[in-house]
Amino acid sequence: MSLRISGKRALQTPAGLGTRPTPGRVRQALFNILQGQVEGCRWLDLCCGAGTVGAEALCQGAAFVAGIEIAAPACRIIRANWAKVAQLGQSFQVIQGDARKLLSRGLNLEPFDYVYFAPPYEAGLYAPLLPLIPPLLKPGGTLIVEHRSGQKLPDQVGSLLRFDQRTYGQTALAFYRNLEEQL
Repeated sequence: MSLRISGKRALQTPAGLGTRPTPGRVRQALFNILQGQVEGCRWLDLCCGAGTVGAEALCQGAAFVAGIEIAAPACRIIRANWAKVAQLGQSFQVIQGDARKLLSRGLNLEPFDYVYFAPPYEAGLYAPLLPLIPPLLKPGGTLIVEHRSGQKLPDQVGSLLRFDQRTYGQTALAFYRNLEEQL
């Protein structure tokens, strides 16, 4: 199966893996909200599934995109898709593994401007992973959490304070700012 991202580029999606690509209208709305802010940034696509949001970040000019996904077959497809859309001067890394274990041990990566967190809605990952995300973000960085509309998320998690919430049908996006000060 394939789907389209910005610029009408077709990407492959994992078949039969239970991945749920972020709906196109949600991706479009997200990058309209972030218009002009993605170019040159560092982006983490956490629980990236099909990797469409990370691919869109590359299309929007992100300097570096990292993705974490547990399913090895999905990681192979994500690498191929991101290689297809990455331009000269952009780089990416796909990490295959359990996000809970990887974040508990700490990632050996520089902090990100944006973290997009879209776990499987029913996987029970919001409560254990949200407190592990602040160290991944630069001071002032933004966490975007995709979740089922109607699902309650906390207003604050450590140094992260929710500043916006958008709903698109069955999908919602919660935006958090990292209030940690730069040392």
